[in-house]
Amino acid sequence: MSQDKRTDLSVRAEKAILVGVLLPDSSADPRDPLGELSSLAKTAGANVVERITQERKTIHPGTYIGHGKAEEIAQMVRAHDADVVIFDNDMSPNQLRDLEKICNCKILDRSELILDIFATRARTHEAQLQVALAQMEYTYPRLQHMWGHLERINAGAGSGVGARGPGEMQLEIDRRLVRDKVSDLKKRIKDVQERKSREVQERKRQHFTISLVGYTNAGKSTLFNTLTGAGTFVEDKLFATLDTKTRQWRLGDAHGALVSDTVGFVRDLPHHLVASFKATLEEATHADMLLVLLDVAHPHAQQQLRSVQQVLMDIGCSDQPALLLLNKIDAVESPDDLTFWRSMFPEALPISAKDGEGITQLSEVVRDQMLGRALTAEVLVPLNEPKGVTFVEKYSHVLERDYETHPGKVALQVEISQRIMDQLFNNVPHAKVLSSAVSRTARPWRCKTVLIRELVPEGMKNDVRGQNR
Repeated sequence: MSQDKRTDLSVRAEKAILVGVLLPDSSADPRDPLGELSSLAKTAGANVVERITQERKTIHPGTYIGHGKAEEIAQMVRAHDADVVIFDNDMSPNQLRDLEKICNCKILDRSELILDIFATRARTHEAQLQVALAQMEYTYPRLQHMWGHLERINAGAGSGVGARGPGEMQLEIDRRLVRDKVSDLKKRIKDVQERKSREVQERKRQHFTISLVGYTNAGKSTLFNTLTGAGTFVEDKLFATLDTKTRQWRLGDAHGALVSDTVGFVRDLPHHLVASFKATLEEATHADMLLVLLDVAHPHAQQQLRSVQQVLMDIGCSDQPALLLLNKIDAVESPDDLTFWRSMFPEALPISAKDGEGITQLSEVVRDQMLGRALTAEVLVPLNEPKGVTFVEKYSHVLERDYETHPGKVALQVEISQRIMDQLFNNVPHAKVLSSAVSRTARPWRCKTVLIRELVPEGMKNDVRGQNR
């Protein structure tokens, strides 16, 4: 195989053969083991011409799939004149090298394919830095396999007395250059992360923050547009969104929240890729509330939900409050499917981000979560702090005003939320709460959030059948 083919990791417009090795602990969906890999390949622009799977108890140390299967794939490559073979597994450099010798074409594993997609879709400087770091960290242990210019240089006549010898191999220079580049990228990303963390913390101090999370192509960007009118790019492809966007979501009565659209997840997301995208997911790790979107019309919805939960736990969101949204109910083929999801997750909200169904109820539940329990309170505000009176009147319902009992102050009988009560002293330093109690006229507490680590019911964790139909 020519060196040019190996160094070009892109698969755009190439004929691709997909291969999946199903091990005993495989997380691939048994009904369609290569369904997601096919979607990833098409997102990258490849033309899938053949699919092949193999069940194994253990991987082959040399070729991952064994020499017999490798020869079978080589015959397919010749028959279809394929350009690339893509594995739904992560492989070692030696396995890639041995397979390329047998098949005489480019071999990519799952991580390389995902990195290729990320590289083409990263738009912001932050995302581009993170993609570059992930690519470098992936490439470093594979340099000897990827490059052929390994001759020794920097030696011989002219090097000076005592400096002559075998010299430094080009491979060693490449490794040193990659290490330097990785170090530089990590420093730059650390600066980005520190700045991002400060921005998120400041935003959280002033606003209630929400992150939309879920499997890739679950409808997050569509819901983001429905809630905020942002006009974010939406496409029916995996990883259509790589850059986090934040907009205001108006919740009525002068109340609002900041909602962020985040990158979608896939199963078996490479750990080094999760780590390099920590800054992108900063919004989720610090959000006051997570809205977890699940495409209930997708045949692999259960597995997707487990994958989302696992990634969120990996990035430190185990104890984040989350509300599960059963999205795309307009696309569910049978009412029995939705009945199954409602029975499995009675606290979840069924919605259609595309048609707007369920959005009003979603707004009410999020508002309840944001504001907290309704209280009846008596608040004392100095009259020389007019902004304080304005704040209380804007964010609460004033029942009575008393200007006589406390000279120079006004006593306000109000119905106020717990969150606004907590913010009162930041906005009105000299205010005083004379009394407070849970409001008897408040509507029932309706919040349906659970912690991420409790998101998937125990009975569902080992169910690999997808929906029960």
